Amino acid sequence: MAGEAQPELPLPFPELSGDLPPLPARMINEYQYCPRLAYLEWVQGEWAESSDTVEGRYVHRRVDRPTGDLPEAQASAEQRLHARSITLASNRLGLIARMDLVEAEGNRVTPVDYKRGKRPHVPRGAYDPERVQLCVQGLILEEHGYVCEEGVLYFAESRERVRVVFDHDLRALTRNAIDGLRLIAVGGRIPPPLEDSPKCPRCSLVGICLPDEVNWLHKQDISPRPLTVSRDEALPLYVQARGAKVAKKAETLEISVEDKPVQTVRLVDVSQLAIFGQVYVTTPTLHELMTRDIAVSWHSYGGWFMGHTIGTGHKNVELRTAQYQASFDAQVCLRLAKSIVSAKIQNQRTLLRRNWKGGETEADVIDGFQHDLRGVQRVQSLSELLGVEGQAAARYFGHFSNMISVGDRGSLHFDFEKRNRRPPTDPVNALLSYAYSLLVRAWTVALTAVGFDAYRGFYHQPRYGRPALALDMMEPFRPLIADSSVIQAINNGEVRPSDFISVAGSVALTDDGRKRFIGTFERRMSHEVTHPIFGYKINYRRLLELQARLLGRHLLGEIAEYPNFTTR
Repeated sequence: MAGEAQPELPLPFPELSGDLPPLPARMINEYQYCPRLAYLEWVQGEWAESSDTVEGRYVHRRVDRPTGDLPEAQASAEQRLHARSITLASNRLGLIARMDLVEAEGNRVTPVDYKRGKRPHVPRGAYDPERVQLCVQGLILEEHGYVCEEGVLYFAESRERVRVVFDHDLRALTRNAIDGLRLIAVGGRIPPPLEDSPKCPRCSLVGICLPDEVNWLHKQDISPRPLTVSRDEALPLYVQARGAKVAKKAETLEISVEDKPVQTVRLVDVSQLAIFGQVYVTTPTLHELMTRDIAVSWHSYGGWFMGHTIGTGHKNVELRTAQYQASFDAQVCLRLAKSIVSAKIQNQRTLLRRNWKGGETEADVIDGFQHDLRGVQRVQSLSELLGVEGQAAARYFGHFSNMISVGDRGSLHFDFEKRNRRPPTDPVNALLSYAYSLLVRAWTVALTAVGFDAYRGFYHQPRYGRPALALDMMEPFRPLIADSSVIQAINNGEVRPSDFISVAGSVALTDDGRKRFIGTFERRMSHEVTHPIFGYKINYRRLLELQARLLGRHLLGEIAEYPNFTTR
């Protein structure tokens, strides 16, 4: 009949095979709320805490303690029971649910799901995602032989119970959500982000999903909201004292030297643990850090980055698969490498302009960088690109001394003629090498946290023990973070000539010198800059994560090009 809407036909998914895990009821809730959110959590294994998730866990603290058992499905009607924290699964439906509370009268049962906050004033008494999650519990209970015709949503803040009837419409909506989540999971393609949705700002995964950023790079019609910016409360903890010991004590890390406590740091204030030289970390400490996803990076006493320790690693196999596939494609590698080197040269030019001490920057130096940038676009292979990058680096370091306030501050001068390493032969090169080691450690941890394999790159070729992707990603940030920290430390007198030792032509930082320079480097990492594409302010520490996630979005096909970071 004209004017009548055609009813939606169900699209059942084939029966779940044995190698696929059952879908949790909570994931069906997430899919109904936002398919992209469910994909990120269920398929790619992403998770991030927010005030809402912490509050929700607090609300569930009582019902998460199992008490009581469900009666037999053939129990008499006089038998009344309450069972808390019951986990049931259905192989036929391919579902599993952890039920906060089940109220039973004989074989008739009513699942009760606890929710934080107040009851929403909407026509059905609750939003569809919560109703669907409750209906999933009802379907599972029915599969176990119980009669389940309704459920209850209990809102903790307003202390109200909302009755939810499992009618035909709700059951159809629930089955569609179940089949929809299975289809996108098996399809292996992440759903597009929501557009300018009010759901995004309070979502705990907004800094991972990047809805506004991805949409902006697609359409560039609505400026991104500053969703990815959050306050960094936790910071890296550096331990470099010879013979030091790091041990867990309640909710703190206790650092001791020769069995004498010298420092105590709360675990919630630690984002990474950086170990330099012969420092002992106890096994309980490592276990706790792995549980909390706090990486431990290991360095030689002189600062050489040796590796890092994490837990089981990120679950996002899709991202690593896309990374490996792209790394074996010569054209993809060349395109990404050219973009990275171009950004590095632009940032080198910008740093020289900002810090030039001899008046106006010489025009021929700037013209030389323009020539290098044009050369990058003309190269046809990675070997040619290495030559152009080397030429630009020679130009940059040839004028690096113009950014340093040279003066006799003791027995050594901060004079700089050219870049040298392995070993560095002057204080400036020693600082640069140490800064690059700190930066590659920061990038390795950031990439691993996002889900990448830090040892498979696109520009730097794989080599035993070398984090090639971290070296790729740090190239544009060498001038902005590492070189800038060196210039600041020297020009502001934060490191002095007495902070270096020279042995057999090799120059290295002393213990006190390293401590002061680490402070300079971490302040630089906390420095806020305005993102040239998205327009909001973000600190460098968070920027590394943002850029890593944007690279992932590019490799997974969500954005056409990887947007390198260049500053003005």
